[in-house]
Amino acid sequence: MSLHLASRFIKHIPCENCGSSDANSLYDDGHTHCFKCDNRTYENTLDDKETPVQTLKINKTEGSIKPITDRKITRSTCEFYKVEQTDDKHIYPYTDESGRYVASKVRSVPNKSFHVEGLWSQAVLFGQSLFTKGGKYITLVEGELDALAAFQMLGSKWPVVSIRNGAKSAAKDCKASYDWLNSFDTIVVCFDADEPGKQAAEEVAELFGSKVKVVKHLKDQKDACDYLLNDKTAEFVSSWWSAETYVPDGIVAASSLWELVSTPELPAEAQYPFMGLNGLLYGFRPAELITVTAGSGLGKSQFLREILFHILKTTDWNIGGLFLEESIKKTARSIMSLQANKPLHLPDTKVSVEELNDAFKQTLGKDRIFLFDHFGSTASDKIINRIRHLVKGLDCKIIFLDHLSIIISGQDNNDERKAIDSFMTELRTLVQELEITLIVVSHLKRPNGNMGHEDGQAVSLSQLRGSGGIAQLSDAVITLERNSMSSDPNERHTTKVAVAKNRYSGMTGPACDLKYDTTTGRMTEILLEGL
Repeated sequence: MSLHLASRFIKHIPCENCGSSDANSLYDDGHTHCFKCDNRTYENTLDDKETPVQTLKINKTEGSIKPITDRKITRSTCEFYKVEQTDDKHIYPYTDESGRYVASKVRSVPNKSFHVEGLWSQAVLFGQSLFTKGGKYITLVEGELDALAAFQMLGSKWPVVSIRNGAKSAAKDCKASYDWLNSFDTIVVCFDADEPGKQAAEEVAELFGSKVKVVKHLKDQKDACDYLLNDKTAEFVSSWWSAETYVPDGIVAASSLWELVSTPELPAEAQYPFMGLNGLLYGFRPAELITVTAGSGLGKSQFLREILFHILKTTDWNIGGLFLEESIKKTARSIMSLQANKPLHLPDTKVSVEELNDAFKQTLGKDRIFLFDHFGSTASDKIINRIRHLVKGLDCKIIFLDHLSIIISGQDNNDERKAIDSFMTELRTLVQELEITLIVVSHLKRPNGNMGHEDGQAVSLSQLRGSGGIAQLSDAVITLERNSMSSDPNERHTTKVAVAKNRYSGMTGPACDLKYDTTTGRMTEILLEGL
């Protein structure tokens, strides 16, 4: 067979051989090809000054057009798609964008293997040249036999084409024929009812959006061929007409949300121990990442322990604690101190065995607090794994991580900002996956000027370590300010608590003051005026 590589399609014309009004195609080198009767004429209309057309000989497997009886596909359907057969092969013709034959896919019937002949890279969708672009419906299937079967079951009325190379190449094939497919009002995707087919259908649907309808097959039918073979043409047509418009994941019609929006908001399962914070943050919710930040030595760990103790006393939650800057004994005795109302972690605190035992039973002995004994190992991947175990293995619903900087400093990474942002992204993903509350402590960059945060310098989001990832990925940011160097004991032991970010309610600003009692080791709330 001779292929005219340099010729270009000009227009459809009548065919004198079969009488078709528009199945014949005229090319710029003068040759014609009728896609109804396959008649070809070769008349070189180039003038003497033009370069002769280059031709290429292709060895094309020849067969005859006849019904595919084992698939119940009629001769007229095969004739329309120009599918030929030999004793043991099916020959499916492919054309280029102009409608010119360029290749064949030859499938062996006994073992279903196939090979291609011709210029496969120039081939478009199977059957594409048979249908005029811009129609009402185009159906896209996963194989040539499915195309024949679907076209036949739809009464040979609606265009049906097939992708070239199976489900994995579906998106690539459709991108190559994007303009042609997109010219139709509706694209009906009718791929196989297996996982590759479903995945391919979604990928193709993403290309064309809301004009795509996806056929949902009956439970016992995998593809179009199955319907025809099992005499379920009516069921196929019904499934075709009832194909659902593709809706991307995450997109819902707002008009369907009445039941959701009419359901009252429930209060949070757990609250902060301080009314001022609850007034702004409305307690704790699942899948929240909360950052607590302050200057060095300003009571962040004590603040976390007050929250931990309150959760222990007011909920049935299991609690996980990764206090990386102190020993597990210091953490344990500090938690017991809240129950005993004595700073048990200090050597000069007088406490009886009975008091110590009661403090243990009422806190650590509840078997609801699980601490990470890190022994100096703070690699980020190990921290992620331990958090996952605390949640999945020990049913913890809230995790305390104190603090972020010590994890980053232990990594072999010269770019602290990049390392912080990367680890915060991991934590954010973990929080969403596990649907937990995670409270993270972050240190601050030293402010400009002579005053530091230990002198009472105000805290801002811009002072968080990193390039902005902490502030961006946190649901809430709680700041603590205290002038630890003040000569006034009252000022020196008073911590100002504020909310710098609040994704839930949007309310930010001062929340409360906390007065630290050196005798009891407890923080007591002082509500601000007007709150």
